[in-house]
Amino acid sequence: MAFDKTIFLPLDPESVFELVTQPERLRRWKTVAARIDLRVGGEYRWTITPGNSAAGKLTRVNAGRELAFTWGWEGSSDLPPGASEVSITLEAVKGGTKLRLVHTGLSAGQEKGHAEGWNHYLERLVALTTAGRVDPDPWVAAPDPIDVITSAEAALAIAQRILRGINSDQLTNSTPCPEFSVAHLIEHQYGSLCRIAASLEIEIPIITSENFEVRLADLAQQTIEKFRKRGLDGYLSLGDNTLPATYVARLLNIELAVHASDLAIGTNQDLEISPILAEYILGLARETVVPAVRANGLFGPEVEVPAAASSLNRLLAFTGRR
Repeated sequence: MAFDKTIFLPLDPESVFELVTQPERLRRWKTVAARIDLRVGGEYRWTITPGNSAAGKLTRVNAGRELAFTWGWEGSSDLPPGASEVSITLEAVKGGTKLRLVHTGLSAGQEKGHAEGWNHYLERLVALTTAGRVDPDPWVAAPDPIDVITSAEAALAIAQRILRGINSDQLTNSTPCPEFSVAHLIEHQYGSLCRIAASLEIEIPIITSENFEVRLADLAQQTIEKFRKRGLDGYLSLGDNTLPATYVARLLNIELAVHASDLAIGTNQDLEISPILAEYILGLARETVVPAVRANGLFGPEVEVPAAASSLNRLLAFTGRR
């Protein structure tokens, strides 16, 4: 069976092609993380929701006109990578572009589930191109089941959204970290990610983009993918310390989620984080921010908050935020 749908987008075909192929554009409406080698035979991997990554190879690439690729889900025996095919064709029409998406090679049950997914994301694409923005994807908010890797993917989605909303005139604003302005905190967050990536033997890229979200997202995508492939056994060298891989993964969650909150406060943005995710990362923080860690000055003293405080506020208070 096949899913077949056509939508209208008020953009020229070249702009639409970028929205369906460029990682920075895909993250706005469809993916948490994305990499793609944009050539026939090139591989792609898109984390659609935390814990669910589609992968395959490109079979047709015609810039501004057509894109086709094999499709399947990592870890799936029912529809593994390469088991089906998606084609996207673009046609210039008055006022914009017709986008037709056809997904073939599906069973009846697979078609039903994928139709729900494609309708959801194509609606988000329409909203992005007509309104200029799209609300956070509720499907990303609370991974189920949740673990230290899927929670990092959900936290990454939040961090990317906040970084995307920062304006250049906000870089000197103060943040809940007294020693850091917004600009300094952005560099601190990226530097922390670089150290975690290096512990996984990922080559740190030369910075070529001034876009804060792109810098973080590209490196975080590699880091989380490497964690997922490697697993959490054994130890990693983080700077001068040798630490359990589970500890480093927990630290990644804290760096992404807590500093996203710091940056949101410093730039007057709304931070939308699921209580389920905040509660889970609070649990990770309680395992990670032990007294010896606080003694090193990496986190301030825990702040008392009412028992009825939200999960997010308790997470922030535990990591020393007022």
